[in-house]
Amino acid sequence: MKKQNGELRPETGRPFGPAFLLAQLGSHAAAKFAERLSKLRLTPAHSGILHILSATPGITQQALAALLGMVPSRLVALLDELESRGLMLRRQSEKDRRRHALVLTEKGRKTLAAIGELSREHQRLLLAALTEAEREQLAALLQRIADQQGLTRNVHPGYRTLRP
Repeated sequence: MKKQNGELRPETGRPFGPAFLLAQLGSHAAAKFAERLSKLRLTPAHSGILHILSATPGITQQALAALLGMVPSRLVALLDELESRGLMLRRQSEKDRRRHALVLTEKGRKTLAAIGELSREHQRLLLAALTEAEREQLAALLQRIADQQGLTRNVHPGYRTLRP
């Protein structure tokens, strides 16, 4: 590797490829989003769970763990945190009394609205170099790649590696 203008480059002098750039930007975007969410005393994992609870009211803990592909004991800890803050409730399922249905509270819905504002600002700042048409094109291309890779839509794969 040669150092040129303060940057490490392969011997060819060519920039790194798209896979590296995706990883680099993904890591940067995740860190910036976590930093922004910390103002609400939330983590990206909390944010994702609140979004799913909003989209699927009454989902069970088991179904949520399966959707996220995460360790159930870690999910319980995250739900305990959200419940202790009054953002969601566990209710006995009407369909199966042995299971708990998860629902957002009014405070949870307001918090989700604040997350939405924060997310829009995050996206605007992160993609400031692109036009609106370029942003849409980038999103479509990235979704195509994610689909081809078998990723669950709207679920961050990081849940799979969260540990209690």
